[in-house]
Amino acid sequence: MSTDDPRKTPIAAAEAPPRVRPSVYPPEFARRVEGRLKRPLGDLFGLVNFGVNHTRLAPGSCSALRHAHTRQDEFVYVLEGRPTLVTDAGEFELEPGMCIGFPAGSGEAHHILNLTDSDVVLLEVGDRTPGDAVSYPTDDLVGIFEDGRWHFTRKDGSAY
Repeated sequence: MSTDDPRKTPIAAAEAPPRVRPSVYPPEFARRVEGRLKRPLGDLFGLVNFGVNHTRLAPGSCSALRHAHTRQDEFVYVLEGRPTLVTDAGEFELEPGMCIGFPAGSGEAHHILNLTDSDVVLLEVGDRTPGDAVSYPTDDLVGIFEDGRWHFTRKDGSAY
């Protein structure tokens, strides 16, 4: 294995560079995910079909706004801590070693909260299917994945 090309060199996930922009949400929503640190591992290795994030949630933080994807699958694995998973079915306390998946188009809105006094660490995996849309049932927000990035509007289609 060559050490000249970092995409061919193993790394410690917790030491990967954090995402430069902490949130892609409009500013009024970005504040709600403060305390979340995402390390985009898949990008480091040139992965294009799916993303992998090593995500650390400080106490009081959340993984995302509660949302559901139309075309992208998601999978979350708990590495450390005891986060609370919030879905349409209710709230579930998770612990290290537990995992959950959300198939594209299921309509199951979800997010993960850190309601504890200790950090939570997650491994998040999701595909990058073009044309994905995200609904946010408790917020006036819609996300569309186009041209390799997220675009957000209000539910009536007006811009932020």
